[in-house]
This record gives sequence, structure tokens and C-alpha cells, in this order.
Amino acid sequence: MIEDLKTFQTYLKFFPEPEFREELVKYGQVNSFKKGDIIVRDGQYVKFLPIVLTGAIRVYQQKEDREILLYYVRAEETCTMSLAAAYFNNKSSSHGVVTEPTEVLIFPADLIYQWQSKYPSWNKYVIHMFRRRYDELINSFEGIVFDHIPDRVWDYLKRAPLNTENHIHISHQQLAHELGTTRVVISRILKQFEKEKKIKLFRGYIELK
Repeated sequence: MIEDLKTFQTYLKFFPEPEFREELVKYGQVNSFKKGDIIVRDGQYVKFLPIVLTGAIRVYQQKEDREILLYYVRAEETCTMSLAAAYFNNKSSSHGVVTEPTEVLIFPADLIYQWQSKYPSWNKYVIHMFRRRYDELINSFEGIVFDHIPDRVWDYLKRAPLNTENHIHISHQQLAHELGTTRVVISRILKQFEKEKKIKLFRGYIELK
């Protein structure tokens, strides 16, 4: 049962039904995770569903030493890969790793189907999440198929969070994982960007000009 109800009230706005709120409070649990914690692993049965309250979870697939980013789960969102696996009692086909200190509301997966027919707000939330992830995956697929890798790298850098000094704290290997390519390719592209004076490379971070 959720103990800190005052903190949790902020996240109940999506679910106006009083009975549903009572069930969320009764069965939900708020857990805190630190950066690097793995919440879901590829191949495991998903017995709970997470809804991120604060922070972020990176969802990706991995084969040998290559990774491909699927999407990030941020505040007020859930992981649709976990949702689908839990809904149909299948194994997860992706990993979920915490990228910053994160608070997650979790509840038993067997409630998902029950809530689907009982509470319109939950049904709407689930459909909305599937639609959002569908759009994100289609955009990622189009980028992989139609965009040249240098264009994808530059687009990623322009959208990445910057500090006050225009620094992006990411390694070449991490950037390769984000874009589903190799470190060698990323290093070559970044060095070309540096020659073009678009960026300046440092150990552990990139300065955007």
C-alpha cells in the first residue's frame, strides 16, 4: 500500500474515478531507483507494471555488443513493452534501465486486464501510451531507414539536454548505443563535426558550438 499519499495525490489526476484511486493506493507501491538500476530485463516475465513519477527509464534492445534505443519512459508514463508483456503474460523483449534518480509507482500486472474493463480512465491511458510509443517507434524507424547516420547524430546532439556551458555529457559509446551503431562510426562522425567547428570534443562530454 502507498504510504505517502500526499506526495502521490499529484499523480492521480489522470484517474478521476474514486474507486480506481482507492485501488491504486491499496495495491500500488512507490519505489526509488538510482542511475544504472535495471528494472526489466530481456527474457523475464513481467509481474508488475511501472508508472514513472519522477526521473526516466531508458528502454532498449540488445544483441551481442550492439544496442538500439526504443524510447525513454518519463514522468507520468509507463513502459508499453512491459505493458504488452504483462498484459499477454509474455516475456519482456527489451531492457529497462534507470538513467537518473527515479521514483516509480508499481502494481501487480494481473490488475491491468481487470482495470481495462472497469475504469475508462485507465483504458484511455493505456491506449494513449500505446499510440505515443507507436509514433515514437515509427519516427525512429524512419530515421534509421531514410536518414544518413551523420544527420541522425547531429539531430540527436541538437535535441540533447545541455548545461549552461552547452555541454552534452555523453561518451562516444553511449551515443553509439543511442543510435544503434558502433563507437568507431560515431567517433569518425564527431571528429568530422569538430573539423567543421560544429562541436568541440572532450573526455566524457561534447561542447556544442
